[in-house]
Amino acid sequence: MKPPVFDYHDPETVEEALDLLAEHGDEGKLLAGGQSLVPLLNFRLARPENLIDLNRLGSLTGIRREHGSLQIGAMTRQSTMEHSALVAENWPLLTEALSYVAHAQIRNRGTIGGSVAHADPAAELPVAFSALDSRVRVRSARAERTIEISDLFVTHLTTTLEPDELLVGIEVDPVPERTGHAFVEFARRHGDFALGGAAVLLTLDSSGSCERAAIALLGAAPIPVRATDAEQALVGAAIDEKAIAAAADAAIADISPTGDIHGSAEYRRDLCRVMVRRAIAAANRRAKGEPEPESSNGVID
Repeated sequence: MKPPVFDYHDPETVEEALDLLAEHGDEGKLLAGGQSLVPLLNFRLARPENLIDLNRLGSLTGIRREHGSLQIGAMTRQSTMEHSALVAENWPLLTEALSYVAHAQIRNRGTIGGSVAHADPAAELPVAFSALDSRVRVRSARAERTIEISDLFVTHLTTTLEPDELLVGIEVDPVPERTGHAFVEFARRHGDFALGGAAVLLTLDSSGSCERAAIALLGAAPIPVRATDAEQALVGAAIDEKAIAAAADAAIADISPTGDIHGSAEYRRDLCRVMVRRAIAAANRRAKGEPEPESSNGVID
């Protein structure tokens, strides 16, 4: 199929892009990597009157550490962050999450900011950034502001960004010492949209008990879900099988996933429980510096 007719804009600077958004924001779409937007255009599920291409905005690319925090330009390609030594060493949850994102060809074009702004509840990066308590920086011709990731997502494919606002970057605070991470998900085939998943960060104290926990669920709701009851259940506890099982039960107690032909709501709920258990166990091993278990299929048991 072919997309509908639209006016194409190719700004060279962020300021030019913001002026175009101020003029056409209500009738326009932003083109970043295009991995989600182009299929929507081709199926005519999106019918913008104006298309604003961001691919010449080099100032919105790059990964750096500033005052200890990770700064990611919104137009940074997913593959760039996937292979970043800085990210792998200091924010490995993001590296692991990116390994599940579609296929290499998609990651070569897809952008970090585009994935977050698209707000797909089955996308890996919004969930990982939620577990990391990240912030997004947005600009318009009117002003610049920072939004906590927990305040960004509204529902399927909907955020709190205004029509004239452009997501320009993402900020991630340092991860504390003695923190283990894990990102796990289940899909029918590698690269398919996941039916359920979990991102977990566990910080252990000197005795090996949990000092801090962050658990975010994928596919559990129209937006990434922080399992705060499960997090609180782990704090102060030794991470054993009983604690892991109790936390996993708490994580799914109030979720209501949307069922479809690939899995019922009940199935997805149980799947999230399994994903949380696996992710907590893996994060605990990593926080303790224990070796990774052997696996023939790449799944964390």
